[in-house]
Amino acid sequence: MALNFDVVVIGAGPGGYVCAIRSAQMGLKTAIVEREYMGGVCLNVGCIPSKALITAGHFLHKMQHNASEMGLKVPGEVGVDMAQMQKWKKSVCDRMAGGVEQLLKGNSVTILKGEASFKSATEISVKSSTGTESVVAKNFVIATGSRPIEIPGFAFDEKLVLSSTGGLAQTEKLKSLVVIGGGYIGLEIGSMLANFGTKVTVVEANKGLLVGLADAECVQVVQRKLKKSGVDVLLEAKAKGWKKDGSGVAVTVEVGGKEQVLKAEKVLVTVGRRPNSDQANLKGIGLAIDEKGFVKVNAQRRTNIANIFAIGDVACQPMLAHKASHEGVMVAEIIAGQKRAYEVKTVPSVIFVDPEIAAAGMTEEEAKAAGYTDLKIGKFPFGANGRAVSLMETDGFVKVIADAKTHIVLGVHIVGPEASNLISEAALAVEMGARLEDLALTIHPHPTLGETMMEAAEATLGHAIHIIQKPLGAKPGTPRAHA
Repeated sequence: MALNFDVVVIGAGPGGYVCAIRSAQMGLKTAIVEREYMGGVCLNVGCIPSKALITAGHFLHKMQHNASEMGLKVPGEVGVDMAQMQKWKKSVCDRMAGGVEQLLKGNSVTILKGEASFKSATEISVKSSTGTESVVAKNFVIATGSRPIEIPGFAFDEKLVLSSTGGLAQTEKLKSLVVIGGGYIGLEIGSMLANFGTKVTVVEANKGLLVGLADAECVQVVQRKLKKSGVDVLLEAKAKGWKKDGSGVAVTVEVGGKEQVLKAEKVLVTVGRRPNSDQANLKGIGLAIDEKGFVKVNAQRRTNIANIFAIGDVACQPMLAHKASHEGVMVAEIIAGQKRAYEVKTVPSVIFVDPEIAAAGMTEEEAKAAGYTDLKIGKFPFGANGRAVSLMETDGFVKVIADAKTHIVLGVHIVGPEASNLISEAALAVEMGARLEDLALTIHPHPTLGETMMEAAEATLGHAIHIIQKPLGAKPGTPRAHA
């Protein structure tokens, strides 16, 4: 006899488990199906473990490079125990995954562990180690996420050719690594391993790093830091193939029409992720899927089959956990009868490189393309912020882009310490249509990194206090297009 529910969510990642909890809170009889990890890729082999290891790398870097200047004496060489670090990382992930399961159970969500496959628009089968059972529901939410893209000649074995999952699971310190792909995943993992003493070489096909993912001026700051950290970057370079070289790898790369061979212990391939729309028999029941592999959805995240929704990485860009969670809550409320639609002004993004990059709203190019021909753009450097100086992290700036006519904030781009924590104020400003004056006239506590947001707004208005701006001597209130 089939199990029967109002809502069944397939996938317990940051979109799926949030959707299931909200559905149950709305009084709907809810189940969630998960074949592998509670919390999904993000919590177990993605966002959380990578940030744990990145944090460890920052600690190590400070101990090695900043401690003595501060007057802190660390006797002997600071060692790295990668096996212990993996145990600690796992404890972080296990704690978070356990919390997800407790939340689901605490909200009376039925957890079904196994692989889901659609039999029809109203029924799935869930296959587990104990057998297969049928599950019927009025509504289904597909939250099956994505997986790393493999490129020809570089099939993942997680021994010599690593995906992001393998890159975050190293139990021994790597002497050298070739990273194929200069996007956020490759640079996050590459930077982290470089902090642990790995010689890293990044191979990127584009003319620059993080192309289309971050403000170009922000990227320049990161690129300078990479060079300072000893990371080699090959741009407009294509990985052609690899072969085993002793216990390591020899990667053939084409740069400027000439081939060269890069030798390393391992190679990490991070050229993007693809949606898991080729699973769970989605096509078999007639779900529409676009040319990039995303399940086609409308503004309510409803598919072409009215009682089936799709959220997160499997549905559409941007492939970010917080976007998936937002969609999860929204879809649950739509199923419960509320009038909701996806109509956000911005999805903030964070890249956990060194220093961090974060953004909310439009870039200068995007603003011009949207018809904003007259812009006010200002920057405030972390080097002029007391808290940043005391942290010995002064690289970078806060950049604000606003409409010159209305002063409405269109975009904020941050590169520097704690950019990931600072960007939420900017996201709120963009979402609510705040003006430069709203940021500039809001008293920010001192001494904090958050003051940079206020001062960047002041700089955009042309009257920052803690930097010297040109032209000097302008009459009070005179607008300045650029700071």
